[in-house]
Amino acid sequence: MTSILGAWPLHWLRQQPTRTLVCAVVASLLTHLIVSVWPDRPSGGSEPLPPLSATITEIPPPPAPIVKRAPPKRKPKATTPAVPVIAATPETSEPGAAVAEDPVAEAAPEAAVSAPPPPTEEVLPVAVSNAAPPRQLPPRIELVYRGFLGTQGFFIGDAVYRLEHGDNRYSITTIGQARGLAALFLRGQGRLTSTGTITSAGLQPDLYTAERSSDGRHEAATFDWESGIVLLNDDKTAGLELPTFDPLAVLWQFYFAPPDRDEAEFNVATTRRVYHSRFHRTGVESIKLSFGEFDTEVWERTAGDGNITARVWLAPSLHHVMVKMRLSNGRLTGEALLDSIRVDETVAQQ
Repeated sequence: MTSILGAWPLHWLRQQPTRTLVCAVVASLLTHLIVSVWPDRPSGGSEPLPPLSATITEIPPPPAPIVKRAPPKRKPKATTPAVPVIAATPETSEPGAAVAEDPVAEAAPEAAVSAPPPPTEEVLPVAVSNAAPPRQLPPRIELVYRGFLGTQGFFIGDAVYRLEHGDNRYSITTIGQARGLAALFLRGQGRLTSTGTITSAGLQPDLYTAERSSDGRHEAATFDWESGIVLLNDDKTAGLELPTFDPLAVLWQFYFAPPDRDEAEFNVATTRRVYHSRFHRTGVESIKLSFGEFDTEVWERTAGDGNITARVWLAPSLHHVMVKMRLSNGRLTGEALLDSIRVDETVAQQ
């Protein structure tokens, strides 16, 4: 029985093309756990991510984009021509007596007249709030998922998705590796990276890369938003329009920009093509994770390329982080479940 279960994923991997599963909102996850775990040992460029030591059960809200305003232009000061002050001769002065001009003395009554009246209401000091400052998103945070073949919990591997951010920029890195019985047949690691900008509408990728540890091959998708073109592998190009994500950016997109309606429509660019997906919110469901039970929104793909059905579970209490995902091609089904959330130990102690 063990040999049959072990050979099943291997046989399926040989029969299914890599691009078949790269057709859903979070296809990168199962791509890592089922398709993109390439054979042989990893190359020197695919070093494991240094682990983050602290585990948390609540995620702080996403950082707001920093709006950088240009410094205001200084207007030149208006120059008022000096008006000579002519002192009136007092009636009591003797004829022919010279009276010295004193601009300060003459201006003082004018200033006294134009001075604002004293406040009529008592100004009370502002009370200092005892409320704790809002929690800030750590500069590094990881989502750790466990992957399963089928819906009965046949464990095949895990993947860690690390988000690093600062100054409106983000970087997402993941390295997937087969575990359990699947590790007997699927050796090595796969590494994906995404870098880009944090905007008010979510993530806007600039570069998406995929590395294969078996042959050292490196593929990339470069996003040129000014020209509206994405440069794919083998010098191919495709049109680029908003919103378009890569498989890693879309995993974090709803965290930075929660859905505000029952439909979500967007494009996803891999290193070889751009495909379209439309998701619909179909209901709610409670999902039990290793660190608690969470109410989730269930989203299903209602339109898109290929014959892959997709369903994702987003947890509003975790700022719409994906806690579960299921992909199926009609014959086989793969699932991923959020196992833990990790941050730096120093951040967790604050």
